[in-house]
Amino acid sequence: MDLIKVLASEFGLKTSQVEATVKLIDEGNTIPFIARYRKEATGGLSDVVLRDMDDRITYLRNLEERKGEVIRLIDEQGKLTPELQAQIEEAQVLQRVEDLYKPFKKKKATRASKAREKGLAPLAEIIRAQQLVEGAPEAVAADFVNEEKEVATAAEALKGACDIIAEEISDSPELTEKIRNATSQSAVITTEAVDPEEKTVYDMYYEFAEGASKIPNHRILAINRGEKEKKLKVKVNTDVEKMEHIIAEDVITNEKSIFSELLKETIADAYKRLMAPSAERELRNTLTERAELEAVKVFAKNTEKLLMVPPVKGARIISIDPGFRTGCKVAVLDETGKLKAYTTVYPTEPKNDVKGTEKTLKLLAEKFNINTIVIGNGTASRETEEVVAGFIKKSGLDINYTIVNEAGASVYSASKLATEEYPDLDVTVRGAMSLGRRLQDPLAELVKIPTKSIGVGQYQHDINQGLLEGALDNVVEDCVNRVGVDLNTASPSLLAHVAGINMGIAKNIVAYREENGIFSERKQLKKVPKLGEKTYNQCAGFCRISGGKNPLDGTSVHPESYAAAEEMLKKLGIDKADIAGGGYADIDEKIWQVYGVTEKPAAPKGRAKGLAALAELSAQAENKKPKRNMKKAIAAMATDLGIGELTLKDIVEEVKKPGRDPREDAPPVVFRNDVKSFDDLKIDMELEGTVRNVVDFGAFVDIGVKNDGLVHISEMSKKGFVKHPMDVVSVGDTVKVKIIKIDYDKKRVGLSMKV
Repeated sequence: MDLIKVLASEFGLKTSQVEATVKLIDEGNTIPFIARYRKEATGGLSDVVLRDMDDRITYLRNLEERKGEVIRLIDEQGKLTPELQAQIEEAQVLQRVEDLYKPFKKKKATRASKAREKGLAPLAEIIRAQQLVEGAPEAVAADFVNEEKEVATAAEALKGACDIIAEEISDSPELTEKIRNATSQSAVITTEAVDPEEKTVYDMYYEFAEGASKIPNHRILAINRGEKEKKLKVKVNTDVEKMEHIIAEDVITNEKSIFSELLKETIADAYKRLMAPSAERELRNTLTERAELEAVKVFAKNTEKLLMVPPVKGARIISIDPGFRTGCKVAVLDETGKLKAYTTVYPTEPKNDVKGTEKTLKLLAEKFNINTIVIGNGTASRETEEVVAGFIKKSGLDINYTIVNEAGASVYSASKLATEEYPDLDVTVRGAMSLGRRLQDPLAELVKIPTKSIGVGQYQHDINQGLLEGALDNVVEDCVNRVGVDLNTASPSLLAHVAGINMGIAKNIVAYREENGIFSERKQLKKVPKLGEKTYNQCAGFCRISGGKNPLDGTSVHPESYAAAEEMLKKLGIDKADIAGGGYADIDEKIWQVYGVTEKPAAPKGRAKGLAALAELSAQAENKKPKRNMKKAIAAMATDLGIGELTLKDIVEEVKKPGRDPREDAPPVVFRNDVKSFDDLKIDMELEGTVRNVVDFGAFVDIGVKNDGLVHISEMSKKGFVKHPMDVVSVGDTVKVKIIKIDYDKKRVGLSMKV
């Protein structure tokens, strides 16, 4: 297999792009580094495409390795033919290789193997040949009766021969593939209750049936969970006659043969006993894998949006971790996230100490000049929110509040990492601190938590955990490197996700910083123990130093491009100090002055030589505003500097706005100063809310009441069909919704975005 050619075809890329990408990956470069600093080589491929290609490279190489192994194993049996070897080598998927290997795989004793030991293989060949059209099968089988081999009658001989044929049918790669495809296209998944009288969350699946080719992923995961919990019985129903007909078309070549009826019975046995169980098992595995992959994508996308929520600068916070019996834990943080005070209040049941809570909040707010209150969204959240909203209204203070997702806060607060960071604090205080810091810098705080504990998705515990963890780790790595880290303030948890850096090196960086003082230059990283040249090359561009010796250290410009960047600044007459001062916004004008080439407006062609075109040319000449071609100017400068155009464009953008935070493009955090009760909600009421979670069937939106409302996928767009909710919304989005359904008993709200 030509790996480069296959990848180029599958990804629709140039061969040169693929060759360069494969080489870079094989050399051990990280995906963030390749995506950001090797754009010339890859043609500007994104981190998403690069990760997909990396996965595909691994699969195709494993495929080639397995092909070689299968060829060797068959050859050792002396059964490898040139035709079979060619089929194996031409296989495009692992499943095809395994299908081709199946007839040669060593099996435990089977009915067919026992029949072969009794000398019935020749009889099976006679039956398969279907050449006899006169006589009776028993008469032919009589020659194979042999009491020494425990074949007492002709009927036993025929039965053994048919067992051999049945196994041969089930081992056929072509028939296996045909049955597999037919099963996936026409099978019906049916479910029923283990105990129809028991009320469970799986009520809708107590009498359920849906085609395997149409059943959505979230239903597959729900059915799997119900089966695992022994609440549901699941079956795969197929059209048996259709399946037998597919096999018969290949097996029965002479309807007039005396063996045709016997072969039909054998086909039925082969399908029911050997092929159907395997095909049905494969179908369910395939559906599960498909559902898991989609669920992991949803998790990854939601997690990315959560990590990329913009930090709230200047927030002086009272952070509240709500609770009932044990009270609400309160932590006070300054703008930098430093803990200033902590306490516990009891605004909820059983104490309902609202007055005491308001008094404490007022005292803390005035003492520490608080401007923001953060409330976790877990148990007692809405009850606490009502008290906070009431306090803000009564106090007259200029304070807003917001709800933050507290998933994973308890995991972090009890972790070894939290204990190392704050050994003298109680776990509950650590949890409250974490909630506040999630508002101040979500990315820096959330990286301290096992990513799957963030819990934005569906059926988190029902999917392949290795697959989920790997995908989420990639998301965290991409987000951290996209944003970059401040080398002088970043925690080990954050540094450990920078390209090329592991937790050991991250701790060494912090230890070096504590021992030697803050970093003043990127190249000081080379002095950190175990951080060699290769690691430095991978991580340097993502590590920023504000106010250092070289202003470029505060940008995403890689040290390898410093010479070109400095030469560019010199040619354009820009002082490096301008970068440190917030960037040089007019750099495009400078580039045009030095490298721009005036282009005359193109003359209109053919019939376009009308009055309007002539008038436009006249106006352009009068205003003396020739057409600017910045693309050519950049190309000319790149040639002059001896660097690639894509790299140069990145350098130019960094000079414009050094260390720009991509999170600035994300929707801002929604703050409130009042609260609604469930009883306030009315049908057709229009509200603004925040998307808290996106799943296959819709999105959950926080509209300020205890339970998030659901926007079903069918209510997401006026334009009609929506393939997936993520095509319309993301976690953190602010959306306008209308209430279309209220279930007062279950406290559920149905929403529509067709406002």
